[in-house]
Amino acid sequence: MKKNIRLIIFDCDGVLIDSEIISATVLIAQLSTVGIEIDVDYIQHHFLGCSFSSVKEKIHNAFNIQLSDSFEDEYRIALLKEFDTSLQTTQGIKTVLAQLNTPFCLATSSSPERTEKALSIVGLSSFFNNRIFTAKEVKHGKPAPDLFLHAAKTMQVAPQNCLVIEDSMAGVTAALSAGMQVIHYKGGLHMSTATHAVSKKYPNVTVMSHWDDFIKLQHALFN
Repeated sequence: MKKNIRLIIFDCDGVLIDSEIISATVLIAQLSTVGIEIDVDYIQHHFLGCSFSSVKEKIHNAFNIQLSDSFEDEYRIALLKEFDTSLQTTQGIKTVLAQLNTPFCLATSSSPERTEKALSIVGLSSFFNNRIFTAKEVKHGKPAPDLFLHAAKTMQVAPQNCLVIEDSMAGVTAALSAGMQVIHYKGGLHMSTATHAVSKKYPNVTVMSHWDDFIKLQHALFN
């Protein structure tokens, strides 16, 4: 059980919303139009939890192709269109958010526009009014600790009293670098070998497969 928690920081994609498999599918299709052929496993190992600017840099380094600004715009349009018909929350998260008696916020590598749209589609917007922090607000995104430290400072909570819930290697790394407590959530539909990579690198990080487990593990945080 985590101790002295005064703030819970949720990642968004793959934690609150089951979006990673949708994002991966759309990105694979878009990259194929510029001659880059990758699969879901590649995305999980190299892009999961990263901002789009970081993804662009990794693509350039790996394939020597510089993605245009219009590529990102087209990707986001295609992604939001797919969100409209396919996006869902992770199972049980609404119950968790409704019953928490501990302050919480959201810190994500996604853009503000995409985040707000996604939360609206799945009915989570009301839980995070004025408590959404995105990578655009800091110089360095995950796996750097900047975003989590920015969220904690704004919410006026010391890093050691924050509990981060993350699904990705980049996110878990960022939380640990920030000196925060962390739970690795692996309940998203996208999780496979990427889960094992995180556990292998960070064997002491608590792993959680369903939100019911969170209520049992951290019952003091709930009404």
